[in-house]
Amino acid sequence: MPRRLRRLPTLPVPVDGIEVRIAATPRARLLGLAWLRDRPTCGLLLPGTRCVHTFGMRFALDLVWLDARGRAIRVDTGVPPRRVRWCGAARAVVELPEGRPQRSSRAVAYASSRLTGSRTSDV
Repeated sequence: MPRRLRRLPTLPVPVDGIEVRIAATPRARLLGLAWLRDRPTCGLLLPGTRCVHTFGMRFALDLVWLDARGRAIRVDTGVPPRRVRWCGAARAVVELPEGRPQRSSRAVAYASSRLTGSRTSDV
């Protein structure tokens, strides 16, 4: 795992077997998973985010958009590099390496609800 991601805090529950780091610094939020040489083994939660870009990405992403209660409200699958995606209703997004988004969206909602103390719902 790249050093810049290792330093970030982690969600208390793995998402579908994938560790999710929290972009807790402005630099982590700006870079996201971009400019990594290899596909990461972790995902990244970007709290307070309604829009992300995939400039600098070398692989496709699955984006799980979360509302204010941490519920998954939308999933964008296989977003290729050099794209911009946004969700006006979102309050956070989880960037995951392209994979199994439907199963992951439920796990993301569960994991994020552990942070907010709210109940989850499916996409």
